[in-house]
Formats: sequence, C-alpha cells, structure tokens
Amino acid sequence: MNYLKNKNVLVTGGSGFVGTNLLKRLLESGCNLHTTIHTTEPQFKDRHIKYINVDLTTAQGCLEATHEIDYIFMCAANTSGAAVMENNPLAHLTPNILMNLSLYEAAYKNNVKKVLFISSNTVYPVTDYPVKEDDVTNEFFHKYFIVAWMKRFTEIVSEMYSERIKEKMNIVVVRPANLYGPYDDFEWETSHVIPALVRKVAERHDPIEVWGDGKDLKEFLYIDDFIDGIILAMEKVNSSKPINLSLNKAVTVKEILEHLIQIEGHGSAKIEYDTTKPTMIPKRLIDNKYARELLGFSPKIQIKDGLFKTLNWYKNKK
Repeated sequence: MNYLKNKNVLVTGGSGFVGTNLLKRLLESGCNLHTTIHTTEPQFKDRHIKYINVDLTTAQGCLEATHEIDYIFMCAANTSGAAVMENNPLAHLTPNILMNLSLYEAAYKNNVKKVLFISSNTVYPVTDYPVKEDDVTNEFFHKYFIVAWMKRFTEIVSEMYSERIKEKMNIVVVRPANLYGPYDDFEWETSHVIPALVRKVAERHDPIEVWGDGKDLKEFLYIDDFIDGIILAMEKVNSSKPINLSLNKAVTVKEILEHLIQIEGHGSAKIEYDTTKPTMIPKRLIDNKYARELLGFSPKIQIKDGLFKTLNWYKNKK
C-alpha cells in the first residue's frame, strides 16, 4: 500500500460492511484516512480516521466529503437481501444513482486523482458458464433488472468520466462475487444468505429454515480477499474496464449450511427448505482470470475457512 502513504484517502460508507473492513486495513497504509457516515454509527472508531457526517445523495454533501481528497473508495450503497430485492426493488434505484452521480460530479470538481466503484455480478446475463468481463449483454436475471441497470448505468458513467471527455478522471470498476465475513449485515430483514445462515447456526436454530431448495450455486468471496483486490486495483488499473474479483470456485447454499453445521457441531438440527420464500439467481459462476493476470489477484481464504472465521467473529461479538 505504499502508493497511499501520506495521501488523502476517502472511504465512503464507513459504517457498512465493506467500508469497515477497508478502513481497518487502510490504517496500516500511512494515508490520511477519511470516511463518510450518515444515519448509522461506525462499527468501530479510531482516532486516526476523520469521520465526515454528510448525506451523499446531495451535491453539497459530496463536495464536502471530497474536498482535497486524492483517492476515493466508493463503499457507500443502499443494499438488502432477497426479500427486499423481490418485493421492493426500487429501494436500490434512486438513492444509489443519486449517490454515485453526485459523488462523481463532486470528485471531478475537486480534482480527485482516482475513484474506485464497486459494481456487481448482477450485470451479467443468466449463464451456465463462468462469466468474463466482456460477457455483459445488458440482459439480466429478471429479479435483478433494476439493481443491475443501476450498477450498469454507473459503469457507463464511469466510462464517460475516465474515457470519453477531454479532461479525464480515472475511475476503476470492480465486479465482486458475493461477499461475506466480519462486520456484515446480520439483520433478518436485510441480510444476504451467508450472514443469515451464520446467525441461524450460531443461535442454534432447530429447525434451521433455508430459503429456497438449497441448490442455488453461487460464487462467494471472503472480505479480506476482496479488500486485497480493491487495493491492488486502485494501484494498478488506469481504465474503467471492469474487473471480476472472485474465488473462482462456486458452492451451493446446501454446502454452505453443511460447513457451518459441522463447524458449530450442530449436526442434530433439522433443516427445512422453504421454496415459497424469495430467492435470487439459481446459478452464477465468475471467471477471475483477468484479475489474476492484471493484478496478481490470488484469493487466500477458501469457503470453509472463511465460514469458520465469520461464524466465530459473529459469536464473539454477541
């Protein structure tokens, strides 16, 4: 992280899952570290971090946050689990579009050196093979239509700023696999599949309710490996061409639950699969070859080890 030493670095969304983990890592970089918070208190505080309480959906909030900043990691986002995505998909649209565009405009006005935007693997079509960066067709899994277009639109805007104007601003775009790990959202209403299952196993539910049939095949990436990836991308990438960050190894929801039950020693629990509950895309495989070649990206945490770390973190924080 030598490239960040003595630089002014902003992490938006300092109270969230990705933002919290990134802040803890960047404390080791020797940068002048800033982060935005708004309606939620930070999950940890450090005297070396400057906390800026602003609303990033406003132009003024973004101008204040980006003043004299060199690098921005955009971790602020309106996110949720399967139930919200199915029942109220518009929840992701306006707040995220306002934040993303307002932040870009403010960063450009304040001459920010480089911005990193976290996109999503929802932008890919339904496939049976591992998707590569060029596989985007602007056709999406039907339940992802709104969130995918929001992310895809921001990717296109990223290209405008970094490729299509005379005075360019460098924007890096990454498309991660499904992330999990410490400081994730474990609330029932908004959590994703792994934190929901971690909580059920840690609290020793019996029976353990699983949304869907457990056969969904997904790519997951432990948060520490993702942080490695975005720090490398910020350093080495100078274009807006998106980059997949994944483990390159898919696992079913059923296998995740089996690992968690084994780790916790909760094998006597009954498992109930509820196919009436909201679920997302049944299969998503992601190719990370480009990141390996361009960045030297090499995830270290396999799924069982990551689940062990996440489960123990959740139990110890209670």
